[in-house]
Amino acid sequence: MEMPHKLSGENGFDFTQKLIFSSTSDPVESSLSFDIPTPRESCSTPLSNGTLYSNANSPSDSCAKPLCEARSEGKGPYSTGIKYVSSEEEGLECGWGAFTPSCLQFCNAPKGVLFFLCAASFLQGMTVNGFINTVITSIERRFDLRSYESGLIASSYDIAACVCLTFVSYFGGNGHKPRWLGWGVFIMGIGSLVFTLPHFTTSQYEVHFLQDTDMCFSNQSVRCSGSASSLSNYRFIFMLGQFLHGIGATPLYTLGVTYLDENVKSNYSPVYIAIFYTAAILGPAAGYLIGGLFLNIYTEIGQQLDLTPDNTLWVGAWWIGFLGAGAAALLTAIPILGYPQRLPGSQRYVVMRVSEVHQLKDGSHKTASDPDFGKTVKDLPRSALLLLKNPTFIFLCLAGATEATLIAGMSTFGPKFLESQFSLSASEAATLFGYLVVPAGGGGTFLGGFIVNKFKLRCSGIIKFCLFCTLSSLLAIFIFFVDCPNMPMAGVTEMYDRSFLPEGRLNLSAPCNTECDCLRETYSPVCGSDGIMYYSPCHGGCKRVLTNQNNGKKVYHECSCILGSHPMVPGSATTGKCSSSCEKRTLLLLFVFVVIIFTFLSSIPALTATLRCVSDRQRSFALGIQWIVVRTLGGIPGPIAFGSMIDKSCLLWQNQCGEQGSCYVYQNFAMSRYTLIAGLIYKVIGSFFFLLACFLYKPPPPESLPGSSDTSENGNCDLRENKCPLQSQDNV
Repeated sequence: MEMPHKLSGENGFDFTQKLIFSSTSDPVESSLSFDIPTPRESCSTPLSNGTLYSNANSPSDSCAKPLCEARSEGKGPYSTGIKYVSSEEEGLECGWGAFTPSCLQFCNAPKGVLFFLCAASFLQGMTVNGFINTVITSIERRFDLRSYESGLIASSYDIAACVCLTFVSYFGGNGHKPRWLGWGVFIMGIGSLVFTLPHFTTSQYEVHFLQDTDMCFSNQSVRCSGSASSLSNYRFIFMLGQFLHGIGATPLYTLGVTYLDENVKSNYSPVYIAIFYTAAILGPAAGYLIGGLFLNIYTEIGQQLDLTPDNTLWVGAWWIGFLGAGAAALLTAIPILGYPQRLPGSQRYVVMRVSEVHQLKDGSHKTASDPDFGKTVKDLPRSALLLLKNPTFIFLCLAGATEATLIAGMSTFGPKFLESQFSLSASEAATLFGYLVVPAGGGGTFLGGFIVNKFKLRCSGIIKFCLFCTLSSLLAIFIFFVDCPNMPMAGVTEMYDRSFLPEGRLNLSAPCNTECDCLRETYSPVCGSDGIMYYSPCHGGCKRVLTNQNNGKKVYHECSCILGSHPMVPGSATTGKCSSSCEKRTLLLLFVFVVIIFTFLSSIPALTATLRCVSDRQRSFALGIQWIVVRTLGGIPGPIAFGSMIDKSCLLWQNQCGEQGSCYVYQNFAMSRYTLIAGLIYKVIGSFFFLLACFLYKPPPPESLPGSSDTSENGNCDLRENKCPLQSQDNV
């Protein structure tokens, strides 16, 4: 005999299945079995809306195994139990419209979705948080931008995301998530292609005055043109590309996370999300490494130029990475668009989910359990109000914003920090920063999700773990008391006679180079044989140049301002910066590594806590609201604030015919102290927010937790080891 049986979970998914009675007894007698207390009732766990679910652990089990199989007693007509027969698997094939080939159906599983979402998040991270941050210095130099302007370019991504998040998370959360995700990745690819347009629409990059004015000659002059200052207008094209990046990536970290969470068991969800976010962390690391390699290629490919990457006038091929990433994103969007609204067999995980929603005093949190809630725009204000009344959710959002400020600021200007502290080229600094981010950021992200899964942490325990990670990184951030001294530079950090030079006062003229008529517009630093850097060969009084056949670097001779091996013999100089021999380099890199790993160690646990403290139907919308808060208070002001802070530590500005350009030399001491102050402020505030979130969290009453009903989703009565004595042991 078959009877229709309709179930609905807290998230409102309804599905109809048939109850098949294995007995041939009279239907009336069979119906009485539902009122007879049996040991099987102890294997059911209540949801927040009162629905009972079973403990089958495989999607196929829901069609073949009883809801709760008690030990066979060999008597009674109903000892074989009740079986589910699914009737809702039609229309869940993977494909595009009517084209659903069977060879693609092996991808129609959580692992298949995870693979393509990881590919999309990897490309997003590599482009937005990798290539963008790697090429900042080159773009500033190529298009005459200041740090705050490049910071505005970086923040444009978050501005666009904030504009779209409410709309995407609310309507996309109740719509066809893979379609939203696929079109988002497609738009992101278009944004990468737009970002390269300035390279193809502007005139070729030329190094002015290098051949004629970098040596010590008399009667030198410079011809100023208005074209240099107009290059800064290309920042609007960069901002447009970043806007498209932000629009396209908006569904990825809201709908993508909830799509994974809905289609796997809740205790596996942190691991899946951790892998997803690990790919997003490895993306920037790959961006730093690959972008650093591209910066060793001259921006005008094929053009012969007597210039090396060590020269500060060098501009690498910053645009190549964006072309490749854009094309890859367009291809990745195609398979994502082919996934169904939900994966086959996924509804049972949603129905089985145990609620950990924060309990509001007025009981209004139960409103979101209504299956019809959130399907129309009129429910948007009520849904937002429910989230605003949830203090745990609010303080988790604020804590995430404080962490995002530091992450956004340091990821944007971290390579520049290393470049200044260790006297590196832009490509070397980007590569070194990538080596830090790969193990620290990626490892910390995955490890955070693994710890939540390994120790079966509940919402309160997860928040406490986040607090521990934030306090640990707070202690490690004191390493920014340490800084590497600036390499001495004549006329910038000290006088030509090695005497003290007041900070902020440049004096590039000296008796040894007065007759050279050196130009301020010509910045081509050289490292003298006396270990001191000079603004240019001309400012070092150099009159003759040779090329080292071993490394291709220019070696300048007869430099009147540089002390030679003998007092009466002029010294020499080599093109490029002097190498830093900072003894604190290893210590500084070690503790920066610790700060990064503990910062990212709390990212997945904090996200998991956010998903658990809100209703199932509000998860996508909650992530959207959280990302708005994080970006508005953290992601957007972070790069702008750090850029302005770094500008304050500038010692030497570019001078183009009286117009101030980008910064050439920073003061390492000031840069470290500003970073320390910002880190302390935001880490202390973040710790305070995590503390409030933990203190104000009110879990559901004990009778609604798995332990009270002697079971959980993975078949355990306890959070850890105790197994339900009445549950079938063959469940996997």
